[in-house]
Amino acid sequence: MALAAAPSSRFPTAPFRPSPSSPLQRHAHFRPQNPRRSPPPLLAAAAAAPLTAADTEGRKHELLRAVQETGRGSGASPDQRAAIEEAIVCVEELGAGEGVPLDLTALDGTWRLCYTSASDVLMLFEAAERLPLLQVGQIYQKFECKGRSDGGIVRNVVRWSIENLLEEQEGATLMVSAKFDVLSKRNIFLQFEEVAVENIKISEQLQALIAPAILPRSFLSLQILQFLKTFRAQVPISGPERRSPGGLYYLSYLDCDMLLGRSVGSGGVFIFTRAQPLL
Repeated sequence: MALAAAPSSRFPTAPFRPSPSSPLQRHAHFRPQNPRRSPPPLLAAAAAAPLTAADTEGRKHELLRAVQETGRGSGASPDQRAAIEEAIVCVEELGAGEGVPLDLTALDGTWRLCYTSASDVLMLFEAAERLPLLQVGQIYQKFECKGRSDGGIVRNVVRWSIENLLEEQEGATLMVSAKFDVLSKRNIFLQFEEVAVENIKISEQLQALIAPAILPRSFLSLQILQFLKTFRAQVPISGPERRSPGGLYYLSYLDCDMLLGRSVGSGGVFIFTRAQPLL
């Protein structure tokens, strides 16, 4: 320990040397005054140890638990959104980051939406709350890119219904198709091409109205039922005379059963889990 020196006008400048009987001499074994102490070897090894499979599954479980009871994001409070964002970052840290290219073979398949903060998707949930007859069912993303490295096709699938007219939750399908290109190791750019409504499934009440069970079904009623069953309305949103709308997305985490993405620009996040192939 250094001792403070007094002004030279009052005391001699020679350094102070304690006598053998001085308390300073008797307690001469001082610890170094270094605030940065090395951590114990066991703690240092634990900090550098790679995450186990149990650690990975634990973080993913915490994320899925955090998004429960949020209505896929539509009913999340500010505190819930903050907690979910923290859980997302913890899962993103499990990935290799931008150093590893996106595995399109692993991306290929059907993914079910569990949570989002993207405004364009939340608008669907808000519309269902305001319109009592409208129901929004499951939302999927279907990637078709197996065996490729440059891009592929992605289809955004929204199952919806109108109460008493269509089957509950899955009475019809809204599909937005796009092609995507891989711009970098984790960024993809989507170019939307078509919007379609298909897979109409009318309710039993409407079927009874069109073709009553107590009466023989006429040729006309059968034609109407067949038309509704095979109905598909499509609207192209790209063409030679108009520019296709698009969007940039950063796929921050991908494994066999979870996909995390961020919409670059709007800042919305997406959490998907692996689903069964769509029929």
